[in-house]
Amino acid sequence: MTDTPADIDALLRAIRACRVCAASLPHEPRPVVQAGAGARILVIGQAPGSKVHASGIAWDDDSGNRLRDWTGLSPETFYDPARVAHMPSGFCYPGKGVGGDLPPRPECAPLWHGPLRAALPEVRLTLLVGQYAQKLYLPRGFAPNLTEAVRRWREAPEGLFPLPHPAWRSRLWMGKNPWFEAEVLPDLRARVRAALGD
Repeated sequence: MTDTPADIDALLRAIRACRVCAASLPHEPRPVVQAGAGARILVIGQAPGSKVHASGIAWDDDSGNRLRDWTGLSPETFYDPARVAHMPSGFCYPGKGVGGDLPPRPECAPLWHGPLRAALPEVRLTLLVGQYAQKLYLPRGFAPNLTEAVRRWREAPEGLFPLPHPAWRSRLWMGKNPWFEAEVLPDLRARVRAALGD
């Protein structure tokens, strides 16, 4: 694929039509993705939850509200594919497991991440939201757990920014790790503004 808008549109249609893991899902597949060839920020999360599965819109839930607050992005910018792309570790809602949603389906990232990243040549900042995204993109051995990966955000490879998942549990996590709000979030917002050229 080249980097023309027509090519990224074709890729997005292919992703949204994907049914590779249909037999493993408890519902009809509904891949959720957002991208434009000129996007400057790429958000890689884990997998859509039930609310996002219902709406088909990335981060269309309380976690998304929290993530937008962390980044300082307005909904208008966050949902502008010409500025922000959304590529989950697994594109479809995986269903419920014991204690929460199941992990992202393993088929998605190997199949779609490479082509989609190649179609986003203008990305300057990639947010690795949660442990699944971090396992995919941080160097092996970078940190023993999510907390340490986020604590070492300054040491992440250029252009990558590890974050906790902004689920309701993150409020408890933030209470135990006050450095996140005091140090990480101001830097995150500054990098987001810089990536967008604001």
